[in-house]
Amino acid sequence: MKYAPAPPPKNPDDLSAYLAREFAKIQAAFNSVHSHDILHAEPDRPEDGMIVYADGTDWNPGSGEGLYERNNGAWVKL
Repeated sequence: MKYAPAPPPKNPDDLSAYLAREFAKIQAAFNSVHSHDILHAEPDRPEDGMIVYADGTDWNPGSGEGLYERNNGAWVKL
């Protein structure tokens, strides 16, 4: 999940509700990025910027078990 902010409200009275929604969206995006299932196979549609946790046995992107980022079409261990 990627975070994209909504346009800010024009009415200053709506700012508190706007900020609460934006912080909830940021938290959801952060949690989705920082919670990783251990993968036993490469994702079907890898995209640059994707971060995954490889098991290192069934699927070894190059340097064993660990976190990898897809960068310029290759998996790079973090």
